[in-house]
Amino acid sequence: MALYCIFLQYSAMLYSELHCFTNFSFLKGASHPEEMVQQAAALGYQALAITDECSVAGIVRAHVEARQHNIKLIIGTDATTEEQLHLIILAPTRRAYGQLCTLISRARSRSEKGHYQLRVSDLHPATSECLFIWLPSLNQCQQPADHCRQLLTHCSQRLWIGLVNNLQQPDHNLCRQRQLCAQQLELPIVACGNVHSHIQQRQPLQDVLTAIRLNTHVHSAGFQLHANRETSLRALPDIERLYPTEAIRQTQIIAKQCRFSLDELRYEYPREVVPPGHSAQSWLRQLVETGIEERWPEGIQTNVRTQIEKELALIHELNYEYYFLTVHDIVQFARSQQILCQGRGSAANSAVCFCLFITEVDPAKSNLLFERFISKERHEPPDIDVDFEHERREEVIQFIYRKYGRQRAALTATVISYRIKSAIRDVGKAIGFDQILLDQLAKSIAWWDKQDQLPQRLQELGIDIHNPRIRHFKQLVDTLLGFPRHLSQHVGGFVISAGPLDQLVPIENAAMADRTVVQWDKDDIEALGLMKVDVLALGMLSAIRKSFDLIHQLRGQQWALATLPQEDPDAYALLQRGDSVGVFQVESRAQMAMLPRLKPACFYDLVIEVAIVRPGPIQGDMVHPYLRRRQGLESVNYVSPEVKQVLERTLGVPIFQEQVIELAMVAAGFSAGEADQLRRAMAAWKRKGQLQQYEEKLAQGLLSRGYSVDFAQRIISQIRGFGEYGFPESHAASFALLVYASAWLKCHEPAAFCCALLNSQPMGFYSPSQLVQDIKRHQVEVRPVDVQYSLWDHHLETDALSQQPQRQPAIRLGFRLVKNLSRQAAEQLLAQRQHGSFQSMTDLQQRCRLNKRDMDALAHANAFVALSPHRFQARWETQGLQQESPLLQQQHQQETAATLNAPSEAEDLNEDYHSLGLTLGRHPMALLRNHPTLKGYKRHQDLYTLGHKRFVRIAGLVTGRQRPGTATGVVFITLEDETGNSNIVVWRDLVERNRAAVVHSRMLKIKGVVEREGSVIHVIAGQIEDCSHLLGELETRSRDFH
Repeated sequence: MALYCIFLQYSAMLYSELHCFTNFSFLKGASHPEEMVQQAAALGYQALAITDECSVAGIVRAHVEARQHNIKLIIGTDATTEEQLHLIILAPTRRAYGQLCTLISRARSRSEKGHYQLRVSDLHPATSECLFIWLPSLNQCQQPADHCRQLLTHCSQRLWIGLVNNLQQPDHNLCRQRQLCAQQLELPIVACGNVHSHIQQRQPLQDVLTAIRLNTHVHSAGFQLHANRETSLRALPDIERLYPTEAIRQTQIIAKQCRFSLDELRYEYPREVVPPGHSAQSWLRQLVETGIEERWPEGIQTNVRTQIEKELALIHELNYEYYFLTVHDIVQFARSQQILCQGRGSAANSAVCFCLFITEVDPAKSNLLFERFISKERHEPPDIDVDFEHERREEVIQFIYRKYGRQRAALTATVISYRIKSAIRDVGKAIGFDQILLDQLAKSIAWWDKQDQLPQRLQELGIDIHNPRIRHFKQLVDTLLGFPRHLSQHVGGFVISAGPLDQLVPIENAAMADRTVVQWDKDDIEALGLMKVDVLALGMLSAIRKSFDLIHQLRGQQWALATLPQEDPDAYALLQRGDSVGVFQVESRAQMAMLPRLKPACFYDLVIEVAIVRPGPIQGDMVHPYLRRRQGLESVNYVSPEVKQVLERTLGVPIFQEQVIELAMVAAGFSAGEADQLRRAMAAWKRKGQLQQYEEKLAQGLLSRGYSVDFAQRIISQIRGFGEYGFPESHAASFALLVYASAWLKCHEPAAFCCALLNSQPMGFYSPSQLVQDIKRHQVEVRPVDVQYSLWDHHLETDALSQQPQRQPAIRLGFRLVKNLSRQAAEQLLAQRQHGSFQSMTDLQQRCRLNKRDMDALAHANAFVALSPHRFQARWETQGLQQESPLLQQQHQQETAATLNAPSEAEDLNEDYHSLGLTLGRHPMALLRNHPTLKGYKRHQDLYTLGHKRFVRIAGLVTGRQRPGTATGVVFITLEDETGNSNIVVWRDLVERNRAAVVHSRMLKIKGVVEREGSVIHVIAGQIEDCSHLLGELETRSRDFH
């Protein structure tokens, strides 16, 4: 009310802020764009210009927020030229906005990521419609240099001199000099706030950000810090008191000239995907008809044809043909290069995408809901995600750059924001905290910790959280969380346009060579309705393609995803046993536990398996009812034929997002667009709280159609569960195809599949060590790295198959596994080996000329096993094999060789893990099994002899930790021993009491109780002990996941 009264009192004074930095001027602005807009509107400003430094990265967020407030948003930028001219550049029109984006792109393109180079010569004629506010220095006011004259010559009719009054000591004199300069040059003056935060209370954070940017701490930053809190948005009375009336009036003159809004942006699709003689509509139709003939050579079903016609009609109505053709063109390139790819996500709901070979989900065998993909009421372009082999995706990216050029194609950005560990480190360093303390605090933070747990972590380190300095530290950390730190590149989201892309959004260099990114992220792109094509990387596609290649070399048969034998009972039997290490999507602890319970026996079971072990179904209490009904322990009842039609395929339980949408339509009377809005609200309900209005409408619709209150409440509860991340059926079906393919490969060609997985690392849940342990348990021989036999990649050796054709080939480990070995050295070794095997280490060194680092790496890895009795001897010999001149080689005298003792088994094991990350010898637990502290501790295989609720002691290496968001603080730990992997469940209170052991241990001893359901076994931990010291310096790794 007080603010409102002030606004009325000074309503005669109109003001627009034209100089405002948000936190997208990284480590400079101390407020989010949305906060700036909210506060400017609350203060009664007429307009607000967001002028981040050489950037418009935060402008879309401000634009979305400004829509909800009665305030005009002006788009601009702050930049300093190479000649030290400090300028604010504003975009009054659509054309001026394009000029601004092009100017920023040019300045950014000259520098590495995060920097820019702008020259006065760049301004004319390239910014002929932009408005300029010049902030001259004292010297420039008194003696304008040539570049100042150049600015005046080209921009005088669109140029103001800015006055900045933040009540700092130099401001008064500088304002007076700028006014004199303006009079001399006959230029108008305008008030500029030099705003860095939306409220004064952000000043301490502003100081911290400055210190972080300067890599110092606040007490040493001196005059680099703002002298007071006046660089925030100020009340209108303060503005009137601080600036000349004419300077304030000019803010309104500029604001009235600035009519451009981001709503004016019109995206145009690239046109070259349509050949001469065709329209986009006719060409898409021809490609679809060709696809129909290939997909259904025996003829297409009537319902599928109807679906295709419906989709084509809607695509034409919404003018999306070019989008589908662009994605088809990219996919066709990949297929022409034998790059395995597959569309997924909501696009798999499209029969047209299936006909274009973008997706592989057959509409004749699936329940597709096209409205999940495209809706007339959504007013936004579709989103097609395509996965490519992760090692060959770069070929696809460079194809896009070649075809459309750097001016028309770029990756979307990803905003890297502060998380709790980075905030702790940066804030602590900036305010002068001891570095050792900060390291201890950061180390104590687990990957699942939220900000409200910071006081507890501080107390555990003996820190008084009531100390004013500690409270200040925590407050700064809390505020900094979520602040953007810098822009990075999206994993694969491309924006492609018909004309120059930098007319829509600035483009800048990415950190990676040959990559460029736009300054907006995927949410910004979506908010403005621009087209994005997701060119994503999937390691499993690489592994499957490499498996097919290995099998072709081995058996002479060339498999493809489409030609694999369907519904193979042996593959399903493997999954029913939970034998799924390395199998796509079902290799996690939770999936392995679900497989023996769900017992998938057909493809649709795999679709359900992929979707059901997700936070959505778990939170919505859908998993147990489904399993009980599947096992015949609970009857299935449907409240109406309409509900039965939607839920019958999942036994009356909504497992997929599409089912929620269909239920809303058939049972509650939602339109397709309303149902899709419900889906969006489900995804954002915890962040934005938008679900309640849809819940009320859903309840009213259900009750008005005769459904019970109990049914309505159950459906709403399940919908809330989906807010925690549920899978669309189409997406699950796309993934299920890869689940089946990888399961078939593991079942029938385990050696080839494991070899391909090893050659595709890093990927998946499991390390090379765990993959090797698993394949050895499947009776496949794994052979060591050897300079006489290894290649760079791991490969299959078939020498034993002549006697036993049905036996699996052996896997020979490759040089890629050897730590510190260069690729160049390995290739030199392989090239020389083609001329004959190496006769000795001296022979190898003389022929290959490897440097000391590479020879040491091979010796540590025991790769000289065929040339030296053991690795210690090999390491000794490499010391005497440095490169010699030809003269010395001629004069070489044979010296008596020293003979070293062979390493012990434990020393070999330690060297294996250090140099290769795995061992082919006995498992570390096998060596420790007789240690006194492990007396009475069981092995994994012993668990199968124990009954339900039996007490057990078990120990093993920690190879994985998971703390799902749905598990209310429970941590699941995987312990590996010489016989397999055990699943340990650690309840929340035990986690808190044994936090260090849970988070950091490499080896654990567990005392607990066996939980057994059929072949699914867990150990519920009651006591935890870290015994990592038993491993000494053995380098083991745990893969930790949310």
